[in-house]
Amino acid sequence: MTIEPVPAGQRAFPPAAAASPTDPLIDVATLAAQLAGDTPPTVLDVRWRLGGPPGQADYLAGHLPGAVFLDLDADLCGPPGVGGRHPLPDPTELTQALRAAGVRQDRPVVVYDGGTADPATRSAPRAWWTLRWAGLSQVRVLDGGFAAWVAAGQPVESGPVAPEPGDVTVTPAGLPVLAAADAAAVAAEGVLLDARAPARYRGETEPIDPVAGHIPGAVNLPLTELWHADGRWRDPDGLRARFGQAGIDPARPVGAYCGSGVTAAGIVLALHRVGRTDAQLYVGSWSHWVTDPQRPVATGPAAAEEGA
Repeated sequence: MTIEPVPAGQRAFPPAAAASPTDPLIDVATLAAQLAGDTPPTVLDVRWRLGGPPGQADYLAGHLPGAVFLDLDADLCGPPGVGGRHPLPDPTELTQALRAAGVRQDRPVVVYDGGTADPATRSAPRAWWTLRWAGLSQVRVLDGGFAAWVAAGQPVESGPVAPEPGDVTVTPAGLPVLAAADAAAVAAEGVLLDARAPARYRGETEPIDPVAGHIPGAVNLPLTELWHADGRWRDPDGLRARFGQAGIDPARPVGAYCGSGVTAAGIVLALHRVGRTDAQLYVGSWSHWVTDPQRPVATGPAAAEEGA
């Protein structure tokens, strides 16, 4: 892979305080108004917890009106293995899952998760990223998720929904994907953001994967620093400030990874929100990186954290 700089004259982030025109978020009031309109978006409930059971039980107990449940593990990712714990899905199988959920080529899609501040439950950004990678351009994440919807007093339904079958056809490569060598190149020539908790980044603990540490040259930016305590995302100015602290600038490419490519999708979403639609996801992330013992592993804080 050749690492291309951001075109000359293009800023790292748009200077305006507003979100990018391609803002991947939608707020509760806007979604409620759209659902009451003549052509409502397709709504997908992707509630999930890392290492826990599928979120279908929560969905059946209560969900947004008309929402259809999709399982992040079974429907939106491939089986775990050499590609990591949450690899890319097979395009044919993803097409079938999305059609069964009523996804249509010409209709916007909104995805939501529980909306809690716990990153182990934040599956909607990965669902957003997967649908964008699959070629769908009109996909948004409900800011604050199910929790924000309920807090706003919006209506909730229970039980399953049987949608009219969709007609979408998955066309991969809608968003850029980093392979392991590409991620190493971004870390060396640009900014590769590690979205995991600091202790995992430093290699002090590793509760899931067999090796602890991080990709050499990566910069730690825990996803939790990009949202408020109630689970809603920070505004564009707040995101720009934090990304600037991480060293992102217009001359260097930017990518993200985490344990298995779920949490890091939130970094990519936030970068899209401030105009860096060139941001790339290392889908296999750490769970894929450590499958090859020849790949280097770094531990401890980054040089900047050590005061170098």
